[in-house]
Amino acid sequence: MSTATQRSGFTILELLIALLIASILSITAFTFFSTTFLQYLKLDMDATSLNELAEQSQRVAKVIRGLTDIVSASDNDLVAYAYFSPVDQYVSQIHYYKNGAGTVLYADVTHMTANPPSGTLISSSTRTYTIISSFYTISGTPLFTYLNSGDVILTTPIGDQHTIKGIRINLSVRSNNAAVGQYTSTSLEVSLRNRKTNL
Repeated sequence: MSTATQRSGFTILELLIALLIASILSITAFTFFSTTFLQYLKLDMDATSLNELAEQSQRVAKVIRGLTDIVSASDNDLVAYAYFSPVDQYVSQIHYYKNGAGTVLYADVTHMTANPPSGTLISSSTRTYTIISSFYTISGTPLFTYLNSGDVILTTPIGDQHTIKGIRINLSVRSNNAAVGQYTSTSLEVSLRNRKTNL
């Protein structure tokens, strides 16, 4: 009596098909998760930039609201006397400006021996602060817009700084998420009608 032996297992063709299907599923899953993770990272970076923008816009507005005098005012540059910190005894000369590429917003702060007109600048005390490290310059939008008592925009250069009764601060940061656009921006208008001598 003869017995036939049955062989069980996979053929090479079946193994190749199984490997091909597993590879396709792996690549699809990896692409999906890596894209989702990268999108999450970009959104997280945008949220951080937006928080920085909100915080710094409030800080700049607070300093400008408390200014006591304006030295010079242009579209992307402002020099004024103000209290940079609430604990300051005297005002400081504060200079807001962007770097040459328009990608960083700085403030130079120079302390004074007393309040103007009797005080003098202490040049050795000058410190540069980075206000916004990922600034985005919007074409045609100045950093500062100056308004007179009737809320009419003043054309720069401004001859008489005392005609400035309000300042609109236009800040923006670069966006990492293409769905949002190239940038996120905010604009705050600060009234100088009641100039304070402290914050």
